[in-house]
Amino acid sequence: AVSGRPTRRLTWNDVADEVARMVVLLHDLGLRKDDVILCQLPNSVDQFIVYMACAKLGLIVTPVPAQYRQHELAHVIAATDAKAAVTAQRIGRHAHAEMIAALRSNCPSLQHVLAYGRGLPSGVLDLDAEIAKVTDPARARLYEAQAASSANDVFTVCWTSGTESRPKGVPRSFNEWLVQSQAVADSARLVAGHRLLSPFPMVNMAGIASSFMAWLLSGSTVIQHHPFDLAIFLQQIRDERPHYSCAAPAVLNMLLKQPQLLEGINFDTLRILGSGSAPLSEWMIREFRDRYGVEVQNMFGSNEGMSLPGTAGDIPEPAMRAAYFPRIGVPGFDWQASVNGKIVTRLVDPSTEAEVTEPGQSAEMRIKGPTVFSGYWRAPELTASAFDAEGYFKTGDNFEIAGDKGQYYRFCGRLKDMVIRGGMNISLEELESLLEGHPKVREVAIVGWPDEVMGERVCACIAPVKGTEVTLEEIVAWLRDEKKIAAFKLPERLMLLDSLPRNPVGKIIKRELRDKVQVLAEKARS
Repeated sequence: AVSGRPTRRLTWNDVADEVARMVVLLHDLGLRKDDVILCQLPNSVDQFIVYMACAKLGLIVTPVPAQYRQHELAHVIAATDAKAAVTAQRIGRHAHAEMIAALRSNCPSLQHVLAYGRGLPSGVLDLDAEIAKVTDPARARLYEAQAASSANDVFTVCWTSGTESRPKGVPRSFNEWLVQSQAVADSARLVAGHRLLSPFPMVNMAGIASSFMAWLLSGSTVIQHHPFDLAIFLQQIRDERPHYSCAAPAVLNMLLKQPQLLEGINFDTLRILGSGSAPLSEWMIREFRDRYGVEVQNMFGSNEGMSLPGTAGDIPEPAMRAAYFPRIGVPGFDWQASVNGKIVTRLVDPSTEAEVTEPGQSAEMRIKGPTVFSGYWRAPELTASAFDAEGYFKTGDNFEIAGDKGQYYRFCGRLKDMVIRGGMNISLEELESLLEGHPKVREVAIVGWPDEVMGERVCACIAPVKGTEVTLEEIVAWLRDEKKIAAFKLPERLMLLDSLPRNPVGKIIKRELRDKVQVLAEKARS
């Protein structure tokens, strides 16, 4: 409905037939191995058809969020020299086909715009009509053989959502995807015949690994969902009875605080939920296990190839799983996770490049192995600075060694995502994870409030549960008295919001919050 197309259910044979027809169509348009196709679609079966056809022809897919507009799209097309774009007549209320078609005047590489839907603008190919015209889909096998793709060829170029002014392209080969995605399929315990519900947009590691690649690896059934709508998501769980799904921590927290939303769901089938992209709370993991018998897996990954799966098999205790990840890639420790033995990890002090081997010292995670990408798309300078002298990727994520045997990693935050108050480093993720358990907190993010004396003070940006009011005093009292955290970590400022700003893949945009805080701090000083 989000793109005006009816719901479709395809068998594996249906998929094979449509993929073959798409292969013939794209080949007849003159697209050849290593040409780039931009794909801007909501989660749908159509994405699967496009991705698989491109894989067979050796074409490179560059998927982009549905929220991208002319500014971002022009950058991606120019950066990749994309020769074609696949989209829908509309996604939601926005006319995407018309928008992309208008870019051709300023994007000389863009030769073809193909779209699903009716009432397409002039010059845009009607994909449904063109696929129906293909009368000899058997030609697809010949074109696939001519492409002679290898497992080390680039399959996708995804785009980071970091703090840079322009997104960075992250190319990934088939082999890189397979190794990374196997960890997801194994963590979800997916086998042939299982069903998985995919709510993450299929444009990056979270979406592609947990739906498209997991589907291929397990021979399961995928139920697509996008954009995220909680009521529809829950109804799909009731109707489709998936064995596995995933959701952001904030969504899982909210469901536990409003248990009436989960009425009618049979948890006999849904036994595992994946979560990540933000810290998980012990309370949430324990409640899902104790109330519903559902294990929440704590997944830490990135487009570039970071892969630390915190599963119930490796970390059974909820309190440990919320706070720690397996110390994979270090001699002396053995784990069930499929990436065990395939990647090497270490912690490094970025200021000295000295390796950190003792517990309790926060340092940057470095990783090497087949999950890691080979470098940013057409950006040799960025690539050079992204890897250290020993070939490890510098993740930009701070961890520390933890556990009674030093067997775990604990995430401490991004290198640039710390509040430094009077010389004391405060992990924002730690505070956010704690505050997610507060009964009046719906969403929370912590940022630094500029201070002339202390350097920074902790500011809690909170969207309260609807119908409630929250004050700084009660937040501080709860953290101090219930959670008993150190006094220097307690919030000293509170900014209340209706909702927190998020990027197209659901991550909180902290720079917007910092900008708001900067304005408030300047007003307070004047």
